[in-house]
Amino acid sequence: MADRLIGKRVPVLDKGWIELVDLMPHPESGITGDLAIVNAARVSFLGESKGAERDKKLLFYLLRHRHTSPFEMVEFKFRVRAPLVTWWQWVRHRTWNMNAQSGRYTPFQEDDFYVPDIWRKQSRDNKQASEGALLEAESEDLTRKLNAHYEAGYRLYSEALDKGVSKEMARLFLPGFSVYYTWVTKIDAHNLMHFLRLRMAPDAQYEIRVYATAIHKHFFKSALPWTAEAFDKFILDGGA
Repeated sequence: MADRLIGKRVPVLDKGWIELVDLMPHPESGITGDLAIVNAARVSFLGESKGAERDKKLLFYLLRHRHTSPFEMVEFKFRVRAPLVTWWQWVRHRTWNMNAQSGRYTPFQEDDFYVPDIWRKQSRDNKQASEGALLEAESEDLTRKLNAHYEAGYRLYSEALDKGVSKEMARLFLPGFSVYYTWVTKIDAHNLMHFLRLRMAPDAQYEIRVYATAIHKHFFKSALPWTAEAFDKFILDGGA
């Protein structure tokens, strides 16, 4: 299944997506990621196996007892398109390697803005979180106003570019937190699991939770089925 993952793109939010660019070990090597983890724990040559049953048992032992360094032998490389409100959360995880699209070089497009499906209310007992939703009529009114705000900002941005203003200054007219950016990101499996544990949690901000959930569902489980099974059992579900 891993040989069909590279190049796969999954839509997220209204205009975002995640695409797997590369894996290590690469599927063409004939070595699965799970086996690479097991063999790293054994400090043996890639491809050497003691049979699926013993290999899987060792992998489960490693994760259950938090012997995590062998999981650093597997890496995922993604291209991700997400609004800045998501990246603001993502960059807190400094174990990711990142290169970002630059508004200094690349002009933004008219539809490069995030429009939420619903408007969430402020949580009563958590100052940084949200819960529940506004009534449909209230949400529709806010969405109309948001789109009008985007249109006005982009019109001024385009006008500044037409006057010869540099891209790095013209972008001051754009609504910052909603602008979509494309990044190239890379991370090892150990640190990816830490990211998923935190950002798939119910109290994580929705705009990053959907990206973490998409990575878990569409890429992590397919590339590392044994690791994902152990992760879901011992870390997400709190088993021991």
